[in-house]
Amino acid sequence: MARAQSRLKVLSIFGTRPEAIKMAPLVKALEAEPGIDSRICVTGQHQSMLQQVLQTFDLKADYVLEVMTPGQTLNTLTAALYSAIDPVLEEMQPDRVLVHGDTTTAMVAAMSAFHRRIPIGHIEAGLRTGDIHQPWPEEMNRRSIDLIADHLFTPTAQARRNVLGERLQGKSFVTGNTVIDALQMTARRIEQNRQLRAALDRQFSFLLPERRMLLVTGHRRENFGDGFQDICQALRTLSQRDDIQIVYPVHLNPNVQGPVNEHLGGLPNVHLIEPLDYLSFVRLMQRAHVVLTDSGGVQEEAPSLGKPVLVMRDVTERPEAVEAGTVRLVGTHPESIVQGVSMLFDDALLWRSASQSSNPYGDGQACGRIVDVLMGRAVDEFVATPTARRSEATEALHQSMPLRSVRVH
Repeated sequence: MARAQSRLKVLSIFGTRPEAIKMAPLVKALEAEPGIDSRICVTGQHQSMLQQVLQTFDLKADYVLEVMTPGQTLNTLTAALYSAIDPVLEEMQPDRVLVHGDTTTAMVAAMSAFHRRIPIGHIEAGLRTGDIHQPWPEEMNRRSIDLIADHLFTPTAQARRNVLGERLQGKSFVTGNTVIDALQMTARRIEQNRQLRAALDRQFSFLLPERRMLLVTGHRRENFGDGFQDICQALRTLSQRDDIQIVYPVHLNPNVQGPVNEHLGGLPNVHLIEPLDYLSFVRLMQRAHVVLTDSGGVQEEAPSLGKPVLVMRDVTERPEAVEAGTVRLVGTHPESIVQGVSMLFDDALLWRSASQSSNPYGDGQACGRIVDVLMGRAVDEFVATPTARRSEATEALHQSMPLRSVRVH
């Protein structure tokens, strides 16, 4: 009698809230596959926020690492991650390690697996700005992971062209982005459960129905210091409008909390709130009129909900939505931010054009494609809907704003 084939042992390693959101639907798909023994290792870069995501998606980690310490530098975090991850690999002996994106956790986990000759699958591979310093250190991290991964799961055709142009050894697949899978799952849950929707809305009872909402998120390292000072200056100016209410879930990092609370605390039209769990944040995005962010994931999520996005960065590794007209780079210069937000609030035609542009980031089937690749099955790769030509109104926004060295690679 032939011996039954053993299941593929897959270890998914992640540590931050954005990683957890994007990996959660994939882990659910891995758990549902009979041929896969799926396990989770969380490093705890965002410990409390990460646990919220796991609970939202009904997931439990098999390995929980405690790597964060007060005043930690990137180098001490990297050293702690190497020391913590290697014993997990020794114990489990996985057939494959999956990492996501561009965090320090992802980079160290991939390198640790590489040192043990364990094949690596990189989720959200191929993103590039062309500038090793922006975003920092994420651009270096994702390039390093792509170099050693044997499976490159790219979210878009452009991302795949990036890795093909670099002649990397790994095999690439266009899967769409798993964040769209997570978003669609969560949005359906909110839409189909009236009681849940009402409970989520009660958190935002401070919102005035007669004012449209500007949702702000900001936390990137390259904006620490002068960047956040400029962002706060822009928000103070926008808060003087009587038709806008600003909601800002403030990241827990002291480099964010300090300037934001100092410059925006107590302003009448600005609501500084605690970081939200994923369900609540999706609901807040649904209710927003415009989203102002320096986040990578929000650039993908908000357009899926029909929300125009202004990005407080000078370069982006996600050019597809910029080309589609749903995303505009405004940097951190106060004048650029104020003008970009004001144009979207004042021009209904412009807002409608930006909100209705196509989203090139996925169709909600990315996780199934990744599982099929791991199992050696045929895969129908993701093909984005062709992007329509930008309207005259959207083109006017892109041409008229006084930006600082804004570029898309």
